[in-house]
Amino acid sequence: MFNVNDIKNGMTILFEDNIYTVLEFSHVKPGKGAAFVQVKLKNLRTGSIVEKRFNSGVKLEKAMIEKKNMQYLYANGDSYTFMDNNTYEQIELTGAQLGDDKNYLKDGLEVIITVYQGEVLGLILPEKVELKIIATEPAVKGNTTNNAQKDATVETGLLVRVPLFIEQGEVILVNTKDGSYASRA
Repeated sequence: MFNVNDIKNGMTILFEDNIYTVLEFSHVKPGKGAAFVQVKLKNLRTGSIVEKRFNSGVKLEKAMIEKKNMQYLYANGDSYTFMDNNTYEQIELTGAQLGDDKNYLKDGLEVIITVYQGEVLGLILPEKVELKIIATEPAVKGNTTNNAQKDATVETGLLVRVPLFIEQGEVILVNTKDGSYASRA
């Protein structure tokens, strides 16, 4: 248990039978009335974001989230298998649990799986991943407008907008936050 006045960004808390991470907070001291803390929280089970107001002095419970370094092995239908790098224990996650993150998974990728008391909450991807382009149109000569881009499909099936000079078979870096092209690998 800790006092709400000691809250910090990135903390994980238990509140109303849910696990939240603190995205941002502000201490508010109105001229009239008691001070309070306004907090923006992200539900780690559903991904929804809520805002809560806590009176000063309220006690909250800290959630101890375990982070395991794991390696993505393979997909079998809608089941994705990961292996713990230390114990070699394997776990399976569904496509629904992974959401859009499955678009960045390729064999051997190192990820961090977040776990709370045996319940898998999700995974943390590297900031950028290397993906090979399996299909894209050739650049059209003379089409050199500023920042001209074309569609490219990468090995995971994700569609990425890339510059015209990128060819099929090249390996590129893709940002995992928004699926945008970063650079050649």
